[in-house]
Amino acid sequence: MAAEIAEQPEAWARLLADGRAAVEDAARQVRRRSPRFVLLVARGTSDHAALYAKYLVEVRLGLPAGLGSPSTMTAYGSRPDLRDVLLIGVSQSGGSPDLVRSLEVGRAQGALTVAVTNSPGSPLDEVAELGIPVLAGPERSVAATKSYTAELLTLYLLVEALRGTEAEPVHRLPDWGAEVLALEPTVAGAATRYRYAQRMVVTGRGYAYPTAREAALKLMETCYLSAHAFSGADLLHGPFAMIDPQVPVLTVAPEGVAGQALAPVHAQLARTGADVLTVGSRAAAAQATVGLALPANIPEALSPILEIVPFQQLALHLARLRGTNPDHPRNLHKVTETH
Repeated sequence: MAAEIAEQPEAWARLLADGRAAVEDAARQVRRRSPRFVLLVARGTSDHAALYAKYLVEVRLGLPAGLGSPSTMTAYGSRPDLRDVLLIGVSQSGGSPDLVRSLEVGRAQGALTVAVTNSPGSPLDEVAELGIPVLAGPERSVAATKSYTAELLTLYLLVEALRGTEAEPVHRLPDWGAEVLALEPTVAGAATRYRYAQRMVVTGRGYAYPTAREAALKLMETCYLSAHAFSGADLLHGPFAMIDPQVPVLTVAPEGVAGQALAPVHAQLARTGADVLTVGSRAAAAQATVGLALPANIPEALSPILEIVPFQQLALHLARLRGTNPDHPRNLHKVTETH
């Protein structure tokens, strides 16, 4: 896991250099079909990449988008009318039977199907009309890291190709990634602080909400602690009652709309005396108990690719301190087959 976290800037550079042709080809074929709705299906970590893509599609393409429930087409046998729908399956392994079946049914029901995977030639790739490899390279740790951020970048590139423009300096991602990796000493200190925590709450809004969900998953699967992820808006409703100084709160507050939207949450956390670790803008990090500031001027749509990295490092260091093996968590396997 440590090696694969460190490999991420290299993986992004490879994808930017070698992966654009597949993205552009897929985008040309999607544009010819002019979909009116985008449906994404995924499981686990890839589900958080799909959620990120949902925000991208709705904000940047102006199309409605949703996260599909594979069980409606597998367990329940539903056959929805998917004409004019772009159906994207996102999977590291491309081997989960329910995702494969979802794309099979979707294609038969009129959807244009795309597989975004780290495994070209996988079953998901074979049933989809279009395949886009994320080029993360072999990932041996059960806890996905580089395949997740490569999925994010691939989905970002696809949306930008569909827009026909690329507004952000995406070529700077590898350099920004190296800067974020250098935060590791501070992250290691935070892991010591939270070594004996039994519960954590993770929160973010907008593009940062998928990061909060992925961070919580990494903590659960590597450290075996109870980590609950909430949208900042939802947290201020009933779940905020669980917050006290003994429950660390991890917040994702990058520059831009997502960070600004989290300001009321930070204010409320301050009033409760909560222990807060923040990954995000320099201003937000300065107000936290533990602050991890991202490089300045990162476009908000690209920020999730970077902001998850300190949380990956936190899960790694916290797992080591708690005596667990982050590469091989108990009861888990690299490929999870759900039906």
